[in-house]
Order: sequence, then structure tokens, then C-alpha cells
Amino acid sequence: MQEDKVNELNHMDNQEEVVDNAGLNMSGHIIIRDADTKEEFINKRNAIHYGNMARIVAEALNNTADSYVNFIAFGNGGTSVDASGGKVLYRSPRVSEAYEASASLYNKTYHKDIQGVESNSDNKIEIITGASYTDIKMTVTLGYNEPAGQDVFDSSTTNIGDYVFDELGVFTNATSFDDSKMLTHVIFHPVQKSQNRVIEIIYTIRVQLS
Repeated sequence: MQEDKVNELNHMDNQEEVVDNAGLNMSGHIIIRDADTKEEFINKRNAIHYGNMARIVAEALNNTADSYVNFIAFGNGGTSVDASGGKVLYRSPRVSEAYEASASLYNKTYHKDIQGVESNSDNKIEIITGASYTDIKMTVTLGYNEPAGQDVFDSSTTNIGDYVFDELGVFTNATSFDDSKMLTHVIFHPVQKSQNRVIEIIYTIRVQLS
């Protein structure tokens, strides 16, 4: 009887040492640069859509179909210009702590599929493991001829135009882009994509448990 009591107390002590709560921390960083010269146009952090990200993590653990990153979307609705002073005004990223199936860019004008490509491709997803984190590193390249319909030269004097990008987001996979879910959103100074240059986007999401 006494031995059973001792074993029970030892079991309780072991249980008290078990930590069953873990904080999931995510942060994102984006670099947009000229692929040839490596001149950086944008180098900044992004905003995580916590509600949608939490949902997709749970769905991935449940092996739910399409619960993975697939699209990078570009838009031109993130900024405007003050008519009186010519100052660029930045809108707030469209993120939330609640799940929002319809969350999207302010005005998407182009998107690109980045899943299932070769590891040595200009468009790829890499998983990089660090000492206390894991990075999802996405590299996306917009070549000379994409998107179709772009200007020949990057000489626009305004932020108006389908391919004068000022917002970008990472989206999940789906049968069509319209059914995908936005996971991140970043607003930045307008960058024109034109036929005279190749633009490279390096988008990293760092995942940590604490």
C-alpha cells in the first residue's frame, strides 16, 4: 500500500514537469531586388494574418487537402499619393487575429504558382532549419516577359498601373486562386515591373516554438 502511494506521488511529480503549452511565433521578411544587379528596392518585414495562419497550421497537422503555401500574389492597392504634397500614403495590411476566408490584397493584379518546382529553379520553396527556428524561404522571379501586358521600360512617374506593385501576399493552395487563403500581407513603396528588368522576390517566414 505504501509503495503504491510513493509511485503515485512520483507520477504526479513527473506530470508537473510536463509542459503542454507552446507558443507558435511567426515573423516574415521580404526582399525585392533586381535579379541581375542585386539592387534592392524593398527590404522590410511583413504582417502575418494570424487567424488564417493558425487555421492552416491546424489543417496541415490534420493532413487537410490544400493546406500548404502555393501562391505569391501581387497588387497595386496598397498606396496612394497625396495630391497636395505628392507624398506616398501607405494603407494598413489587411490582417486579423480572426479566421477570414475572404481576406485578400486590396487590389490583386497578378499571382504566381510556386509549389512543385525544381529546387534549382528561379521559383522555389526551401525549408531551412536553424538552431531554434525553421524558415520557409520562398524565391519568386518575374522574368523579362512576365506579366504579359507590362510596360517596356520602368519609367512610370506615378504609382498607377496594374504592374506597379505596392502590395504582396502569400496564399495557400486551392483548385483556383480565388479559393485560396491569404496568410501574409506586406505594403511597400511602389515598384514597377517592366520588360527591361527581371525582379526577384525573396520571402522568408520564420517559425519558432516557445
